[in-house]
Amino acid sequence: MTRIATNPQYELQIIYTQINRDAQNRPTFTPHTYHLNPRQYFNPASLVKLPVAILALEKLNNLNKPGVTRRTIMATGTAYRCQTPVPFAAPADSDRTATVGNYIKRMLLVSDNFAYNRLYEFLGQRPLNARLAQLGYPNARITRRFAPCDTTANRHTNPISFHTPQGNTIYREPAKFNPVPYTSPLGRVLQGRAHQAGGRIIPEPYDFTTANHLPLADITTLLQSILFPTSVPATQRPNLTSSDYSFLRYYLHATPHQSGFSSYATAQYFDAYKKYLYYGRSPDIPHQSALRIYNIVGMSHGYLADVAYFADSLHRSEFMLSAILYVNKDGIINDGAYEYDSIGLPFLAQLGHQIQQFEAQRPRHYRPNLTEILATERIR
Repeated sequence: MTRIATNPQYELQIIYTQINRDAQNRPTFTPHTYHLNPRQYFNPASLVKLPVAILALEKLNNLNKPGVTRRTIMATGTAYRCQTPVPFAAPADSDRTATVGNYIKRMLLVSDNFAYNRLYEFLGQRPLNARLAQLGYPNARITRRFAPCDTTANRHTNPISFHTPQGNTIYREPAKFNPVPYTSPLGRVLQGRAHQAGGRIIPEPYDFTTANHLPLADITTLLQSILFPTSVPATQRPNLTSSDYSFLRYYLHATPHQSGFSSYATAQYFDAYKKYLYYGRSPDIPHQSALRIYNIVGMSHGYLADVAYFADSLHRSEFMLSAILYVNKDGIINDGAYEYDSIGLPFLAQLGHQIQQFEAQRPRHYRPNLTEILATERIR
């Protein structure tokens, strides 16, 4: 571990947050950081799915349209290049219906990119980023679909409509356009010694200037705000219902099989599919029933990230742990040759294990009562 942690080529950043409870079980959070640097760019990849999920639920609440909920069938149209449609359909299996709720489940359970694109389009580029700034994240930039769309195409988002199961339209939104492109808070961002494009190696760094950007401290606070809303200022709390909070918490911790979500019943989606810290995404490590991990992950362009809250009912311990590292030995972006399996995932697993073992034995004035946070039922 030390070899990786002390080598600058891995660009490691860690936030380890100790949580201590008082006699009334109220938590306080004490972050400890390692090489945390908001000026050091990393590609957040699927970490952006958590803020998009949160703000999609908030938008439904703010719309306040009778009949439009996270369970309402949503159709997506097209109005510009690089847009793809999702026509109205009411399949017999409700888990396969195009709804905001199902899109969020797919994002949180298996990090589904198609689902993310649909909710990015539902929110619109400018409203999405403007709301993040209002919530206290002015340096966050979520400006791209996970699709080969150019910068201008990503500023255009699709028309959306909501329907009854019989096909009647309840609500419709036109296509949206962000007239003022967002700039990177870091200026120009170039990474790597070369990159692959069109099947050939270009001997120039890859340009991340217009890519998504989400500082590690921001996504850590966002996760904390969903699990412990009163621990952040009221101005940083989105307009969510208690049902929304329960829904997000459940799918942040559930494994694909635990979720009961029929789309992920196959062996392809093993328990550790989206659990990098502690399990290292290994299908062979048995799931620890006493250890519940609420998390969001990212894996792209050689960057590997996990932002998690651990609740251990056996040892009555809890903590938050966020980590990002870069595993790209050859320095070529987009060539698919990254050391995720040989270096990145084993490191994250070992990091999670070490902190969990330390926390299990760490002296506390009061052990946490985890009953409330662990008592989540499956939420539709």
